[in-house]
Amino acid sequence: MLQGKRIGLGITASHCTYDQILPVIQELQDHGATVVPVITHSVLTAATRFGTGEEWIQKIEAATGEKVISTIVGAEPFGPSSPVDCMIIAPMTGNSISKFANAATDSPVLMAAKATLRNGSPVLLGISTNDALGLNGPNIMKLLNMKNVYFIPFGQDDPHKKPNSLIADFTLMVPAAAAALENRQLQPLLIIHQY
Repeated sequence: MLQGKRIGLGITASHCTYDQILPVIQELQDHGATVVPVITHSVLTAATRFGTGEEWIQKIEAATGEKVISTIVGAEPFGPSSPVDCMIIAPMTGNSISKFANAATDSPVLMAAKATLRNGSPVLLGISTNDALGLNGPNIMKLLNMKNVYFIPFGQDDPHKKPNSLIADFTLMVPAAAAALENRQLQPLLIIHQY
């Protein structure tokens, strides 16, 4: 299902999940997809205990074989001139969830997603947020009802210490992308993480 597909991969600032995304890039490529990486400003500039932006850019570019798109202007061609078949945003932070649900396009990742929706192509979200069952709950519900928006199945990652937190199971990215390309949501949507 992914053979010959051009997949945009938007990465937002959930720094603790980047190491889960790199192997999935290879899996997308093993299924025949070209992966075009797009990042937010925070990914580019943040230095955390998980690494610096520069280190992650090098890893992402090495994994995809493509130059990272890190500007809104660079993401605009995802519209009519250089479209993708599917835009995946993973990890997607609560901040980006809120902005996307409310049509704020202030990052390269959100511009790429907006352009993809404009083309009538699917956008697949892999959420990673500590406030999914709190302030961001209404935004997630809004996105669940939006045309051409799909989710990588998700669940609570630590219900006792972080009861409002939800995270996608990134190992389901490939089947979720295949389903999104068929205009359907991979089920079950709600999963139980082993913690």
